Amino acid sequence: MLPRLLYTLALYLLTPLVMLRLAARGVRYHDYFGRWRERFGFFDPPPVAGAMWVHAVSVGEVNAAVPLVEALLAQHPERPLLLTTVTPTGSARVRQLFGARVLHVYLPYDLPGAVRRFLARVRPCLGVIVETEIWPNLYAACARARVPLVIANARLSQRSMRGYWPGRTLIRTALRSVAHVAAQTRADAQRYGELGVPASRISVVGNLKYDMPPPHAARLAGAAMRRHWGAARPVWVAASTHEPEELAVLLAHRAVMRRMPDALLLIAPRHPERFRPVEQAARALGFVVATRQSDRLPEASTQCFVIDTLGELLDFYAAAEVAFVAGSLAPIGGHNVLEPAALAVPVLVGPHTFNFEEITDSLLAAGAARRIADTAGLAPAILDWLGDAPARERAGAAGMAVITQGRGALAATLAPIGQLLREGRCSESARTPPVTSATH
Repeated sequence: MLPRLLYTLALYLLTPLVMLRLAARGVRYHDYFGRWRERFGFFDPPPVAGAMWVHAVSVGEVNAAVPLVEALLAQHPERPLLLTTVTPTGSARVRQLFGARVLHVYLPYDLPGAVRRFLARVRPCLGVIVETEIWPNLYAACARARVPLVIANARLSQRSMRGYWPGRTLIRTALRSVAHVAAQTRADAQRYGELGVPASRISVVGNLKYDMPPPHAARLAGAAMRRHWGAARPVWVAASTHEPEELAVLLAHRAVMRRMPDALLLIAPRHPERFRPVEQAARALGFVVATRQSDRLPEASTQCFVIDTLGELLDFYAAAEVAFVAGSLAPIGGHNVLEPAALAVPVLVGPHTFNFEEITDSLLAAGAARRIADTAGLAPAILDWLGDAPARERAGAAGMAVITQGRGALAATLAPIGQLLREGRCSESARTPPVTSATH
């Protein structure tokens, strides 16, 4: 109990700094200014208690949760589904993907009062945490409220494990509240076991990202884009770039254009606050620049196109011939390499892919992806693939084969969730009305 008391005290002391950081981010991305009350558990409750609650921290986790959310909506139409996120970009992706079919609020900060208010308003029948979000006060409050928790698509890298280790007593106590961990890999399962989850509560199910719906609409959109700017034009996409990588990408494109003057770069910064700086940097380097918000699509003269919107990356993957998935040249851990692979687009990654280690290794082994050692290798690798259509086709086919072989995580994840729903551990909450908005 003492570790959690100290943890809670530290959170209260840090909360003013967290709010200042939120305000600072809001200067560059105004959506961070909105809905602060939700971050402390104040919001209008859903009209019906007993919701299925899924938490996906941001855009990547929301995308990973798509097959699971769609399956839960289809299998349990009698229950509302609440999808929580932490970031405005995640919130925007929820609205884009699901609209009014799901309820949505921000998950509150891990303060005792905030999580109590959240649970009192929602009264969920169960909670599904996508990937890895371990919040000690939230997990303890769920245990007191008899809300079973499932960690779905659970991953725990060695780096994250080291980060948790100093607070392992607190983490072990939190994880006792978890009814089931559906781990991506045996290594993930082993690490959760080392943190105290009994083996009987862990299963190895694979990665939900393999079960994402076939991207038919993205293929059509990508084909239309290519017709617009010229189907023969060499095009590559740098996806989910971070500040340390952006200049390297732009310089690599300058090198690509020395060999292929008509080459087009599509660059998608990971965070909205980087949209404008990337555009400015590209113009400063002398590129003819267009942006998604201002120009909608590149023209024949466009050399660098900044994708300054959210939720459209699949369409641009489909329009490209090669994809560099960023977050991997800097020690960030990489991003989702399955999205371009699902569109038969060859993938390039840097040396840092620990967030998607097994998936990346599978694509590398199949020949669907290549790894570059550093920024100097980016332009040569892009040129190599842009100049070899048969090699691109073989790599694309290999990537799609890897995805087909990896499917099955969805059914294995739904099994423990369905069992918990059938057991009715929170049937009482479904009969008790939620807290009304008058208690705000």
